Amino acid sequence: MTRSVGDILKLKGSGAVSVLPSENVIKALEVMAEKNIGAVLVMDNQGIVHGIFSERDLARKMIIKSHSCENETVENIMTSKVIFVQPETTLESCMSLMTEHRIRHLPVLENNKVVGIISIGDVVKALLEVKDRIISEQAFELGQAERAQQQGVV
Repeated sequence: MTRSVGDILKLKGSGAVSVLPSENVIKALEVMAEKNIGAVLVMDNQGIVHGIFSERDLARKMIIKSHSCENETVENIMTSKVIFVQPETTLESCMSLMTEHRIRHLPVLENNKVVGIISIGDVVKALLEVKDRIISEQAFELGQAERAQQQGVV
């Protein structure tokens, strides 16, 4: 019953939004706002991932240090240490990685190519669906057992 990253990508679709390292921060924020997402991958024209830029990067590296979004490039603000997962990675493993490294987004690699990105919201939602299904199945089994027991008593 354990679900994987691949299960999430099947539901939400594959692909990841990216910007070039040389883009200014405003451009990255416009892309994020347009797509209603909290992070973009920072990739060059060859598809090589240089980092990830998130709302957290903006808050911690730009606003607090009073930098100008118009004059700063994404590559100077992004998080360069990116942790990747594969489609077969379990959701429990993703949750552990996200908790341990205090990150909210995991790009997904398959055959050394980015095939998607998942967020902590995606993982929590999928794990809750699994837990709900387990609870429903157990409630059904308990109901069946109780009915069988009552019929045997009558």
